Amino acid sequence: MEFNDLAAFAAVARARSFTKAAAQLGVSPSALSQTIRNLEERLGLRLLTRTTRSVSSTDAGERLLRTVGPRFEEIEAELAALSELRDKPAGTFRITSGEHPAVSILQPALNRFLLDYPDIRVEIIIDAGLRDIVAEGFDAGVRMGEQVAKDMIAVRIGPDMRMALVGSPAYFERNPRPETPHDLAAHSCINARLPTYGGLFTWGLEKDGREVRVRAEGQLVFNSLALRYQSALDGLGLGYMPEDKVMPAIVDGRLIRVLEDWCPTFPGYHLYYPSRRQPSPVLSLLLDILRYRGP
Repeated sequence: MEFNDLAAFAAVARARSFTKAAAQLGVSPSALSQTIRNLEERLGLRLLTRTTRSVSSTDAGERLLRTVGPRFEEIEAELAALSELRDKPAGTFRITSGEHPAVSILQPALNRFLLDYPDIRVEIIIDAGLRDIVAEGFDAGVRMGEQVAKDMIAVRIGPDMRMALVGSPAYFERNPRPETPHDLAAHSCINARLPTYGGLFTWGLEKDGREVRVRAEGQLVFNSLALRYQSALDGLGLGYMPEDKVMPAIVDGRLIRVLEDWCPTFPGYHLYYPSRRQPSPVLSLLLDILRYRGP
């Protein structure tokens, strides 16, 4: 029985998806499915239960995964440690991140990092959902501090973040400026949908210890910060976005800020990774570059 066949099974069982596992392994879903089928035939056991919507392990599959899974992690850790013997680390490092930290933090850092380490390949997947980085084959993730799971090691890579509520001058020519959060019910608001929960992003406003959760209504919903920003510039509604994203447009008058005293500060972005793994050489290098050291 080949090592690659067992590795393929472990990838599918963890990801619960042939498509996701195939992307991680760099093969086609049909080829991966045939590999698993051949493994099951050699064992004389069904390891995975397949439906049109999901993939799950059978009892035999769960037992096999419990047996071989930890050994694959040990092998992967040892292979990663071997790269320390090289003058310059090499390999692929996969990160899942929201759009805002990817653009504002990761990309500027990588512009410097990749020039110094040409043998390292970094893959960043933009996703607002709270992915299971272990099951989906990511080496690390980036989220705000309050969103990081407790079983992860989290390293701050950015300052605390404040939000801003903005609209264009053209929008406010047609609509009065809101004086309280309750006034937002009469406005067209540009929303974001969170894939993890399937609902719209709730605007959390706070002043003098009083919290208000606003379920804003409007004609537009995006899962892209860039599109929400452009729509606010175009006068299509009010946007609730990170302050650093909209501040240049506020300064030059393209956007007008409202309810500033109601906009709270949130814990800054953190890079996180599984606590049971030793940091790989590539991760250690990235942590050294990305670690937030204050203003």
